[in-house]
Parts: sequence; C-alpha cells; structure tokens
Amino acid sequence: MIPSPANCWKHWLAEHGPRLLLFARGWSQSRHDAEDLVQDAILRMWHYQADKGGGPPDLPLVFSTLRFCGLNHHRSESRRRKREESIIYLNDFQDVWLDPVLEEDEEAGILRNAVQQLSPKLREVVILKFWSGLTFLQISEALAISPNTAASRYRYALEQLAHELRRIKENRHAQA
Repeated sequence: MIPSPANCWKHWLAEHGPRLLLFARGWSQSRHDAEDLVQDAILRMWHYQADKGGGPPDLPLVFSTLRFCGLNHHRSESRRRKREESIIYLNDFQDVWLDPVLEEDEEAGILRNAVQQLSPKLREVVILKFWSGLTFLQISEALAISPNTAASRYRYALEQLAHELRRIKENRHAQA
C-alpha cells in the first residue's frame, strides 16, 4: 500500500522539523518567529510540491526556501522599525499629522498643508506609502492601479512637495 502524501509529510516533518527550526532560529529573534518562518517555508513547499505529486521536497530546497523566508522577514522587520521610528519622531510633535487642531509645530503644519494641496490621487498614494507603510504593490491592489502607476504618483507627489517647500522657504528668506 502506498502511503498518502499527508502521511509522507508528517513523517518528513517529524524527521526534519527540528533541524529546520534550528536553522530558522538564525534568522529570527525568538522561537515564535522561527516557528513562523518554518511554517511559511513549509507552506511554500507544500504549494510547490503540489505540482510534483504532493510528496515532501528535497531537504536542500527547503533550507533554501527557509533562508529566503528569513531574508524576507529580516527585510520587513527593518522596514517596520524604520516606519515606527518615523512615527515616534512625528509623535514628538504632538501628533499634528493625526490631529489638525494642533498647530504648534510650524514646519509640520506647512508640510501637512502642502500634502493637503496635492491632488486626491497623489495624496492617497503618499498617505498609503509614507504613513501606512504599504508597498507599491499593496497600494496598487488597494487603489486598483498598477504598481508602476503607484510609484510614479508617489515620485510626482514628492517632486511637488519639494517644489512647494522650496517656494515657501524662498518666500520666508525674501521677507526676512
């Protein structure tokens, strides 16, 4: 009797799971993150192997996939930390971005007004990219546009903001 693919996977995981978890610990800060990485790699392998009969994959391929998952995890953690640091920085100004009533920080108010002056299409991409931390792919899915369109709107918005801020600074220096 030929064992079912599910039984083959169970035996394969029982045999190789601890090694995979140990390898994943090198890519993560905690056991829970390592378990998530192993789960992600196994799920990817499950889908990959479905086209090849559904049996367990070769171990080197799984380690390679686990490494790829670890790199992605590290990259996303770095991006998350940068976003959080920028949010902490903005919070030092009493959340003027979230509460339009607070106007104590003049530069934040000027920037907020400049963002509000952008066209709705540009403004929504800037907000989703910078303050929501979405990727261009995620923005494209949310707005039903292509990732290239999202990226070009973001670049165009940044150019407009830079131009507007330069104009405001020049006016200030001319008046001083």
